[in-house]
Amino acid sequence: MFSSRDAYENDFCPVRDELLGEMYRANENGLPRLVESVSSDVRAMLALFCYRRSHLHSLALAIAASCSERELIQLGGRVGSTLYALSREAPATRTPPSSSYSNRKPITLSTKPLSTFSPVEDELDDENLTQAVTA
Repeated sequence: MFSSRDAYENDFCPVRDELLGEMYRANENGLPRLVESVSSDVRAMLALFCYRRSHLHSLALAIAASCSERELIQLGGRVGSTLYALSREAPATRTPPSSSYSNRKPITLSTKPLSTFSPVEDELDDENLTQAVTA
């Protein structure tokens, strides 16, 4: 099967892209059936894989909720332990990621003209010019 070191170092998805897409699009009722379709060790690797991607964070928590603490820690160390704890928290107590779009300040563009700089004049001394020509 997969070794945990390969999964972390090569950072590949432990399931087919199609299955990951189905999980991403699944509703709350269909996701558990898809998660149960993979073995427990692959499920833990998948939870860790998704956790490292901010757009898959909620999917990682849902998958990790079906994993044992031992598997997540064995495959992910401290990250696995954190993921296990987060997956057991009530959804209301979870803090949203700080990079969510709703918390961002709006972007404003300057209405002032760009600064203008005077051109740099390169004047060569006669001495430097003669050295350059003779060289």
